[in-house]
Amino acid sequence: MIKKISKFVGKYKIYAILAPVLVLFEVVLEVFIPLLMGRIVDVGIPNNDYTYIFRTGGLMVAMAVGALLFGALCARYAVVASNGLAKNLRKGLFEKIESFSFKNTDRFTTPSLITRLTNDVTNIQNAFMMIIRMLARAPFMLIMATLMALRISTRLSLVILCALPLLTLVMLVLTKLAFPRFETMLKKYDSMNARTQENLIAIRVVKAFVRGDYESVKFKDAAAALKTAQRKAEKVLVFAMPVMQLTMYACILLVLWVGGNDILGGRLMTGELMSFISYITQILMSLMMIMMVFVNLVLSSASAKRIIEVLDEVPAINDSEATDALTVKDGSIEFRDVCFSYADDPENLALSHIDLAIRSGETIGIIGGSGSAKSTLVQLIPRLYDVLSGEITVGGRNIKSYMIETLRESIGMVLQKNVLFSGTIKENLRWGNPDATDAQIVAACSAAQADGFIRSFPDGYDTELGQGGVNVSGGQKQRLCIARALVKNPKILILDDSTSAVDTATDAAIRKAFAEQHGGTTTIIIAQRIASVMDADRIVVLNDGKIDGVGTHEELLKSNEIYREVFTSQQKGVA
Repeated sequence: MIKKISKFVGKYKIYAILAPVLVLFEVVLEVFIPLLMGRIVDVGIPNNDYTYIFRTGGLMVAMAVGALLFGALCARYAVVASNGLAKNLRKGLFEKIESFSFKNTDRFTTPSLITRLTNDVTNIQNAFMMIIRMLARAPFMLIMATLMALRISTRLSLVILCALPLLTLVMLVLTKLAFPRFETMLKKYDSMNARTQENLIAIRVVKAFVRGDYESVKFKDAAAALKTAQRKAEKVLVFAMPVMQLTMYACILLVLWVGGNDILGGRLMTGELMSFISYITQILMSLMMIMMVFVNLVLSSASAKRIIEVLDEVPAINDSEATDALTVKDGSIEFRDVCFSYADDPENLALSHIDLAIRSGETIGIIGGSGSAKSTLVQLIPRLYDVLSGEITVGGRNIKSYMIETLRESIGMVLQKNVLFSGTIKENLRWGNPDATDAQIVAACSAAQADGFIRSFPDGYDTELGQGGVNVSGGQKQRLCIARALVKNPKILILDDSTSAVDTATDAAIRKAFAEQHGGTTTIIIAQRIASVMDADRIVVLNDGKIDGVGTHEELLKSNEIYREVFTSQQKGVA
């Protein structure tokens, strides 16, 4: 786990090395200050030797300034190294998530991935900073201060040596008890983030149905569950500091009592006792630092485990069978006995034994009831999911033989849920092709019947879109998404119910523009309205994950009962 995380330090490794090196110099200077103080008390003051007092005092000041300088540099380098680790780790996590298929993303859930990219990485960042700073400082200080204490009085040092096993046992027990509780706490974070994300995305629905109070109660419950989990985790660790302080003060009292008797018996000098107490304080403070690091490591180890889960996740869809040089030569598509299950269960199929051949340049309509797997069928073509059995070919080759990027670059897809991003309209359209000219963008928008409303905006194509395209209507958003797909000039164009929010006249104009300007593109149109697909070369009727019929509009009216019923009901609706 540590090895996998530490490789993300990258170019900040030099800072991660310098920080503990500098802290060692800081500790050496700090450890010698009490020794000099004791000599002033035992040598300088009894002899009224002011030269010795000022010279030794000046040396103490110089050491203190040096320790301050080394400490400041150590702190700076530790911050740079930990921030660098966090930056690289977030980048690595994000790139890994970007390689995930829908199946991988579904396994983790979006809120959980967000928590891992934010809270969990921050926990790792804080732990790493403490490791290269405190965990370097505390053990070295503990060893140096113990050696100096033993040098002054072996008898008094036994007091500290007896306390160490007790403190070690306490740390181990608390660590074992706290770890599973922190794991539970982080899962509650995921749950609360899920509530927050869901509510913010659906804020319009919440307001439209006046369900703000209901959603507030749900969030309050999630926050309360997180609070309870946090309290259970922290309840274990609250014992750490009182135990440390009790041990520290008990040791100091015992040392004062034994040391005072040694001074009276002439076995110890006053300055030595003062120095010894300083060393005891340094020893116990070091132990307290170690305890703080352990507490942080308990929390961060739970976070590290969750991050490693993401980093170790193998993308369900990869290029293992692909050939680098292979390109998509045309838009022909063929499904050969394709079966698919979201659960990878042959007994629970979403698509069952699909056989369908689509010629390059052909326009195919897909009709079917809700849950008939229309969207599932087209999502298999760009490998958003992989088939359970059978195969799909594009351009005469199995889609697994193409690099995923190559395959998807040849396919323009407008998903059922239209998504736009923050930025200008032009920037959103160039998602389809970063090098697209203004003329190409305007042509795509004209075909998608979007040019008119875009030009009606004061800033035209430079109009800023809010996050998710909140400042355009549903129909406008659909047309922008269609234009974005057309800008790619793809060999295959998939429209997944992408004109549901536009009127029939606009829908007809879009289909006419496709026929005139993109006749060589293989076009697959999923629609609820038969009017949207009746002019297609062929129409596929899906029912419960199986093909119920394939043919032209006229052929299906004669031969397919499902198609005829849908058409009749829609015609009655029009009438």
